[in-house]
Amino acid sequence: MVKALFKATPHLAILGTSLFWMYLTLGWRVRKARTAFEKQLVSQGMSREDAKRLGTCYNELKNNITNMLRRQVPVSFDRS
Repeated sequence: MVKALFKATPHLAILGTSLFWMYLTLGWRVRKARTAFEKQLVSQGMSREDAKRLGTCYNELKNNITNMLRRQVPVSFDRS
């Protein structure tokens, strides 16, 4: 049991840091995608206000994804 724990520790650390890095960069990437989407809509002739209204869907999707992941993490530890 202890030997398995020592073998799993580096892999769990890498997994944890990767998930944390994904969480940190998700906001930046969503913001970048949203602004590119809004610029494309405005360049195609849509008003800036309507483009911003459609662009807020990106933020809502990001929030839904992060909330879903936050709810699943404690549940997965309770099952083991």
